[in-house]
Amino acid sequence: MNRSLSATTRDLLLILLSALVIIGAGIGLRNPWPADEPVYALLARDMLATGDWLIPLMGGDFFQDKPPFMMWLQAVFYIVTGSEKVGFLLPSLLAGLGTLALIYDLGRRMWNREAGIYAAAILLFTVQFTLQSRRGQQDALLMFFTVLSLYCLLRQLLLGGGWRWLVGAGLAAGLGALTKVVGFLSFMVLAPWLFAVWRGWPGVKWQTPIIPWMLVSALACVLVTGFWLLPIWLQARHDPVVADYFRELVITQTYGRYVEPWHHYQPPWYYLQTMATAWLPLTALLPWLVPQWRAALRQRDVRVLLPVGFVVLYVLFFTLSSGKREMYILPALPMLALPAGYLLPQLLRRVGVQRVFSTLLLIVAFAAAGGAIWLRLIDPARGAQLLAEGGVSSVAPLIVLAVVALGALAWFRWERAHLAFATMMAAAWLIAGFWVFPQMDGERSASNFITRLEQMAAPDRELGLLAYHEHFLWNITRPSVNFGHRRFREGDAEIFDAAAWLAAAPNRQLLVQEEMLHPCFDTATAREVGESSRGLWYLVEGSPDPSCAAKGDLSHVLHYAPHGGQ
Repeated sequence: MNRSLSATTRDLLLILLSALVIIGAGIGLRNPWPADEPVYALLARDMLATGDWLIPLMGGDFFQDKPPFMMWLQAVFYIVTGSEKVGFLLPSLLAGLGTLALIYDLGRRMWNREAGIYAAAILLFTVQFTLQSRRGQQDALLMFFTVLSLYCLLRQLLLGGGWRWLVGAGLAAGLGALTKVVGFLSFMVLAPWLFAVWRGWPGVKWQTPIIPWMLVSALACVLVTGFWLLPIWLQARHDPVVADYFRELVITQTYGRYVEPWHHYQPPWYYLQTMATAWLPLTALLPWLVPQWRAALRQRDVRVLLPVGFVVLYVLFFTLSSGKREMYILPALPMLALPAGYLLPQLLRRVGVQRVFSTLLLIVAFAAAGGAIWLRLIDPARGAQLLAEGGVSSVAPLIVLAVVALGALAWFRWERAHLAFATMMAAAWLIAGFWVFPQMDGERSASNFITRLEQMAAPDRELGLLAYHEHFLWNITRPSVNFGHRRFREGDAEIFDAAAWLAAAPNRQLLVQEEMLHPCFDTATAREVGESSRGLWYLVEGSPDPSCAAKGDLSHVLHYAPHGGQ
């Protein structure tokens, strides 16, 4: 019996092991960081402590912003690994690995083995893909389920699959929706497919039972999301508080966040600049890729039309909303890498392409070296302050990165600058994961700040947190009081509630950001705690302004006891 591994298995092992080293570098060496990481990590930790897995609670308040699937996975991984610092990052890590495997297999099936390898490789070394796969946010998981749904759709529409692939596409889209609502947007790929059918492109044809099976696929998506939403809806019929939660989740946080967003305002061209930077080096190759794709489309190559068409529609969908964040378009990135894979072997032989990689490499090298020189030699006082604020002990990581970049270019020479660039990127993530991020953790995670707060706060006094950040609750070790989660859309209501709570008893102390001291806490005693989350914080004791306290509502006071530990 032949015991040797197949070529496909060897390819996958090489891709996944390389990705595991790069994406997994430093896992377990830091706490959750803003933005968003502490939100989901804390929700998962409290789910385990309270046993309430249906409706996520943030500091005792309903968390209406997102569905809970990411938190469920994190909670499971807390149990499996016994480590919160490892568990909160595992869903994104595994999602990144899974996405690479899917893109490799699609490239292999749609073109050839080499195309699959190159598509996965260019995706792995694209900045935003690796960055989000290393973060404890929902976006990498959404990316995976979107790509999994697309994988199933393409297997059925292009590769001769059966109806089961359509059911799989619906199930994957449903899990994507349970992660971040928009998981069902994978079905956008049907638009370019219908266009190809209408125009009679080779390789596609209208399949007679397609409409019934698409309805089944949509039903599978609905059933997955209904697994969570139906019990909440039934409970909401008898509980007005749950009804408000359900309405906020389904209407405000879904439809309202897209149509009338209340933050993250960006101009229409925002995603173009995101793609020009965060999607490097892939977007640097577009001057060569786009003409090739245009030629393929003229030849009616549906293998290019579907992924590129999906990317265009997906980015356009999020562009139409005035609220934008760079990670919103992440699920489109693998689909842009997919049709690049079959072209890369020939493109990498071009002098112009290698010059692009050489230029990117030199930019990184000189930026790292220049940053180290500025921090230590040109403005050492300011440099020392910046390093201290970031929690970094020296400029050595910048020097090492510059040396690695220049050394890789010297070793591979410009004819193979893409290999030098890949070496530099791998080194950058290793340096960051094992060296820089652990040093920064005390400041970025607010653990140092909370330690100072707990040292200053009298242990025999109640501690209140006004407009707290989630990583405060992640690190705090004593019971505290808060006034709700992210109430910034309510104007000064939360400030008035906090003033009423502080005035109600003499043995209380309140953490207040500097910009919220006036006018309600001008008459109280305020001691500076320090800076965190781009703000200066004070510990306030004594009597607040009576007019502010009179406007407060003590029914909004929430008591929170920390669960677990790091």
